Amino acid sequence: MTYKTIAVWLDQKRNAPAEAAIALARECGAHLTGLTHVDVVRLPPHVRALMGEEVAREQLRRAQADAAACGAAFEALARREGIDSLEVRQLAGDPVQGLATSARYADLVIMGQTDADLADGPEQRDFPDHAILATGRPTLLIPYAGSYPVIGEHAVVAWNATRESTRAVTDALPLLKRAKKVTVIVGDAKPGAGGHGQSPGADIALYLARHGVRVEVSQERTAGIDVGSLLLSRVSDLGADLLVMGGYGHSRMRELVLGGVTRTILREMTVPVMMSH
Repeated sequence: MTYKTIAVWLDQKRNAPAEAAIALARECGAHLTGLTHVDVVRLPPHVRALMGEEVAREQLRRAQADAAACGAAFEALARREGIDSLEVRQLAGDPVQGLATSARYADLVIMGQTDADLADGPEQRDFPDHAILATGRPTLLIPYAGSYPVIGEHAVVAWNATRESTRAVTDALPLLKRAKKVTVIVGDAKPGAGGHGQSPGADIALYLARHGVRVEVSQERTAGIDVGSLLLSRVSDLGADLLVMGGYGHSRMRELVLGGVTRTILREMTVPVMMSH
């Protein structure tokens, strides 16, 4: 089992997601699809009328040129790194829908975490959230700060025996199988016939071991600490370079109102995060 098609959402401001996608595609022998977006600010009709059609056309032309330049730079970098099976797609319109459509034909989507200081409104700020829910594919998110030439030598799996975490573990198997070490973190789990079983973490560890994954289990007590913050703290303590977890086990609206692990991780991640919904 490996990734045969990888799609990467290209960031015009930084190269970290592209570099991660190229490195993983080279390792897996995967086809690589770079996705650029014609980022035109959608203005109210009366503002467009004041600007005039010529100004609006020039705005579109510049956005298309920026997207084309981003795609060309990515293609040049990928070719230099030995990627032969490669394409670049220029998308327009709703970015979430465009990404979701292309992602349906990929095994993995790679994109960058949003830098809230540079986001132009809530649509850009919340783009990764919407993408995780819309694509139906595992998403590898790369933090906006730092460089990540190696991902997944020591992976941490956040396990709570839910559908979402089960999906995340299965989707991440190609990464987990090549990891030197995998730590499964189980928080506040109670033994029982369902869910975690009589020994929390033992069943998922055995499942992974059957796939040749080198795994150990760490049972944690949150003691009132936010679970997302606990996970980030343990990732730092362990020196891990990848976090694997389910995304949005609760509805997104509930997490927007009450907060939640997914929202915490998306805002505060310090290492690449693999999420599945």
